[in-house]
Amino acid sequence: MLRLQVPLPERYTSATPDELADRIAAAKATLGDRLFILGHHYQRDEVMRWADARGDSFRLSVLAKEHPEADYIVFCGVHFMAESADILTGDHQQVVLPDLNAGCSMADMADIDAVEEAWEALEDVTDIEGVLPITYMNSAANLKAFVGRHGGAVCTSTNARAVLEWALNDPDGPRAKQVLFFPDQHLGRNTGYQMGFTEADMRVWNPRKDLGGLSEADVKEATFLLWKGHCSVHQRFRPEHIEAFRAEHPDGVVIVHPECSHDVCELADEVGSTDFIIRAIDALPAGTTVGVGTEIHLVQRLDDETDKDVRSLDPLICPCSTMFRIDAPHLAWTLDRLVEGKVTNRITVDPDTAHWARVALERMLSIT
Repeated sequence: MLRLQVPLPERYTSATPDELADRIAAAKATLGDRLFILGHHYQRDEVMRWADARGDSFRLSVLAKEHPEADYIVFCGVHFMAESADILTGDHQQVVLPDLNAGCSMADMADIDAVEEAWEALEDVTDIEGVLPITYMNSAANLKAFVGRHGGAVCTSTNARAVLEWALNDPDGPRAKQVLFFPDQHLGRNTGYQMGFTEADMRVWNPRKDLGGLSEADVKEATFLLWKGHCSVHQRFRPEHIEAFRAEHPDGVVIVHPECSHDVCELADEVGSTDFIIRAIDALPAGTTVGVGTEIHLVQRLDDETDKDVRSLDPLICPCSTMFRIDAPHLAWTLDRLVEGKVTNRITVDPDTAHWARVALERMLSIT
């Protein structure tokens, strides 16, 4: 999705790290409790040092809601996260994204037009009443709203299994025959395997092809219709990375995110969300060598802040390029504008979309 971020004035782009730090500190002091800065785990250290709270996307949105005294929520994350914060926070609160170009390539792989076209195509070949849409938190607000309107729910990487169990197996749930899961195929596949399903129960829906590139028989037979989407960072991790790590560190522990491919998750010792990874590493004995399959800024921070030897499984060490867009110059510029009374890069969700997205989020919370 194209978003236009205005170029920063030279006084920010040419400023030294110390000058930027002085600007940010001064603005924070001036704004006081009216400002609440959220920092996602994958942010640069130069940004995270100023965060009032750090965490994953949904937890940060909830924390913003729990701070009604803050007029300005500066979300150092990506676009869909700021949307979720706007949905959950009060009308008097304004959510700001320091760089509008901070999007999510995975979230952009499923847009509302493509999902609606897929739904119409499914209606033509199967009993649509038996299909339930489930969207990962890493999706735009209008996709969360689509799910809300059609009886489905949002899920996170932590509660994906609980949400899918509700969708397919809960006696008090919708008892769907099929789920359309978007935008990340890997989280859907890995969760399906955890539930006892196999590849025979799954089909990948390619939105660029007629009927997702499937036959009518494929569509009708599949329990999981998995959107052809992925995380550009987590897809980089491969089985050979784990094999190389184990060869060098036979007593080491491998922990990966469920957005990694299934063959990687099968070889790992533990699989879980960013918060799970943090807790799992914290629980390990001091000095343990840990190979981690997730974004490099979190990996490096865990290495710096724990008594474990924490390493990335990917030797090329690829950061999340869209998270990486938010830096100290953009944060300083954003805060200076707020001090001037100018709210720049405000992220808003229209009332109807916000209502139905909130329905989908509340379903998730009622399940978990």
